[in-house]
Amino acid sequence: MPMKKINSFYETIRFYGVLAVGTFLMAAGTNIVYEPMSMVTGGFAGLGIVLRQYVPVPLWAVTVVLNIPLFIIAFYRLGIRFIRKTLFATICFSVFLAVIPKFPINHTDYLMAALMGGGLNGAGLALVFRQGASTGGTDLLANLLKLWFPSASSGTVLAIIDGAIVVAGMAVFGIRSGLYAVVAVFVTSRLIDRILDGFRFAKLLYIISDEPGKIARGIMKTMQRGVTALEGTGMYSGAGKKILMCAVSRKELVRVVQFVKETDSRAFVVVSDAREVLGEGFENGD
Repeated sequence: MPMKKINSFYETIRFYGVLAVGTFLMAAGTNIVYEPMSMVTGGFAGLGIVLRQYVPVPLWAVTVVLNIPLFIIAFYRLGIRFIRKTLFATICFSVFLAVIPKFPINHTDYLMAALMGGGLNGAGLALVFRQGASTGGTDLLANLLKLWFPSASSGTVLAIIDGAIVVAGMAVFGIRSGLYAVVAVFVTSRLIDRILDGFRFAKLLYIISDEPGKIARGIMKTMQRGVTALEGTGMYSGAGKKILMCAVSRKELVRVVQFVKETDSRAFVVVSDAREVLGEGFENGD
């Protein structure tokens, strides 16, 4: 078998393997935390938790039944290429909901439940999103509704749908479960951001000084960090300026700023956050 086909095969296995792991984590969070603790955080799984109070239907069956018409519509309106990855993730999520046993954690510790559920759900969703897929449900519904309401953003439509499900959960299970569900949603969103944006955090400096050469040499020599000079023009004076750009680790920031001030007390320094910094000196997240 040609090497190109072998690499393509392993890449496909890795791709769908990551989707499977992500949906497993999501289903674990639902079965172990959300359903036993009656936390409704949106989505079709959350809607299923509400419906189970009135109809004894398992969660996996609810997600399957509600997703079937959505996928039929999406197939005709959006095409098979759009829904292929999402269909696989949805099937995995439903299967894991059916097979993962329910081992509820301490029913009195709502905060721990919210943190644990939010962590599992956030990690799982981030893995799914990194593969360019979703698990169907309200995400897919929002995309479909966008076809009929093009002026509304998908995020706004999704927030309205999930918000209505969370409110329904509060009405059924009480305000306490609802408020802790909001905590779980917050943890989920923050963890998704961290995983998607990367964990290699650094600081990005822009330095405007009358001593650009001296400052650049000092940073490169003492910090072993690269410096790039950008051409700029002061709009008040009209004079040309060298703008130094440099990425450093958080622990190096104070030393760099102190060195700049010692070299040129009138230097103008702008510090901003940088994420997922790759390249020489940052391979290990330094």
